[in-house]
Amino acid sequence: MNEEPRAMEELEAKIGYTFRDRGTLAEALTHSSYHNEMKAKGERVAYNERLEFLGDSVLSIVVSSYLFEHYGAKQEGDLTKIRAAVVCEKALARYAAGISLGDYLYLGRGEVMTDGRHRPSITADAFEALLAAIYLDSGETFERVTEFLMPFIIPMVEEVSKTGFVDYKSSLQQIVQQAGGEILEYVCVDEQGPDHNKQFSVEARLNSNIIGRGRAKTKREAEQQAAREALVLFGELPE
Repeated sequence: MNEEPRAMEELEAKIGYTFRDRGTLAEALTHSSYHNEMKAKGERVAYNERLEFLGDSVLSIVVSSYLFEHYGAKQEGDLTKIRAAVVCEKALARYAAGISLGDYLYLGRGEVMTDGRHRPSITADAFEALLAAIYLDSGETFERVTEFLMPFIIPMVEEVSKTGFVDYKSSLQQIVQQAGGEILEYVCVDEQGPDHNKQFSVEARLNSNIIGRGRAKTKREAEQQAAREALVLFGELPE
C-alpha cells in the first residue's frame, strides 16, 4: 500500500493535474471487484461506479460544447452521430490506453489474473470516473476537465469526420422519432458468466415489441447489435 502515492503521482504527471484530494482520485481508480474483495476482509473501500455515472455527463457536456462551437455547419443529427462515436466505449478505452490508465487501477485478484487492466469495458468506465474526479476536485468547473480531455477528443473528431462511423442506436432513434409517439427502449434480458467475462443479452423494443436482439461482452455493444438487427428488420440495412 505504500506504493499508492507514487503510482498516483505518476498518473497525475501524465494527465497534467494534481489532485487536492487524493481520495477522489483513489475512488476513480477503484473497480468494484477490489471493493468486493476488501469488503470480504472487513474493509470499506469506495469504488468508481458513481463517479463513472457523473463522468458520463461531464464527458457529454464537454464534447457537445466543442462540437457546437467548432462544427456550426453540421446539423443536429450529424453532431449527435459524431458525439456518439467519440464517447463510445471503444473510443474511451483508446483514450485510457493513451495514459496507460489500466496500470493504475485497483482491481480484484480475479480481474488482475484475467488481464482486466486492459479490458475495454473496465478502462473505459475508469476514464469516465477520472473525468468526474477532475471535475469535482477542481471545484465543479469544466475548465480543467476540458484542458485534459481535448487532446483526446479533437483528433478523434477529425478522424471520425474523415473516415466515417456507424452508430446504429442513433440511426434507429432518428427513424423512430420521425413516426412520433413511439417508445424505443433497450432491455437487458440476460447476464451470464463471471465478472471478468460477462455476456449480456439485450433486446431492442419498440412499444414493448421486440425488434432486435444483441449479445456481447458489454451492454453498450449488445445494444448496438440489437439496434443493427432492428435496422435490418426495417429495411435500412442489408442482412
